[in-house]
Amino acid sequence: MTSLTPRVLVGTFLVVFCLAAGPLFAANKDIERLAVQIAALQGQLAAIERSGEETRTELRRLSELVAEQNALLRKSAADRRQHEEAMTVGLRELSERVSELAEAIEAIKAQFPPATPPADTGAAAPPGSSTPATTGAPIAPPPAPRELYSQAYADYARGNYDLAMQGFAEYLRAYPGTDFSDNAQYWIGECLYGKKLYAEAIDAWNTLLKDHPASDKLPDGRVKKGMALERLGRRSQALVEYRYVVDRYPTSQAARIARERLNP
Repeated sequence: MTSLTPRVLVGTFLVVFCLAAGPLFAANKDIERLAVQIAALQGQLAAIERSGEETRTELRRLSELVAEQNALLRKSAADRRQHEEAMTVGLRELSERVSELAEAIEAIKAQFPPATPPADTGAAAPPGSSTPATTGAPIAPPPAPRELYSQAYADYARGNYDLAMQGFAEYLRAYPGTDFSDNAQYWIGECLYGKKLYAEAIDAWNTLLKDHPASDKLPDGRVKKGMALERLGRRSQALVEYRYVVDRYPTSQAARIARERLNP
């Protein structure tokens, strides 16, 4: 057999190696292309995920901002309502205070009535003349309404409840249709309450509610009626009166007292 030279052997080896390595190189290129495509898809997926997360973050931020704005609007509306209620209550209290001061001033005036000049007796009757005989003292007219009311209120303020009730009752008999008739009826109830005659005080305030349905003393009368009911152990009935005042006259001083009585 003819022996092969080293150059021939090397050439033969190279040919065989190239023939064997050809498919391997082709496979590696396919793998590289797939790896590049996978890397590109992974990049796109990451970008989509980042975009989605940014969108969710922005949505959360906007939602929180809307919630904050709604809370601010609700707080502003509540503050405005509270301010308006406070102004209404303040004006009401000021009006009631002015009325009380006017009543107190009239009561003080009633304690110092103006002096009346002495009656003119005239000249002496001539001799032989005769004077007609009097048949009895004339009936004195009732005092003026303001004077009568002020005196009764002054008696109440001093704690003279019996005298005050007499004065207010006389006022109602003489002047049943004046602006202070409902007040007189209310203060009769207060006098009875001061004497611890709670059932009688309730009757007096019921008369106020029945005879003067448009009186500005109704809230106070209902609250005091509730307090009298509580004194008699009738708490459930008292609560009805308190709730009525809170619902019907929410900005009144009586409503503030009623809320305190509802939540002692």
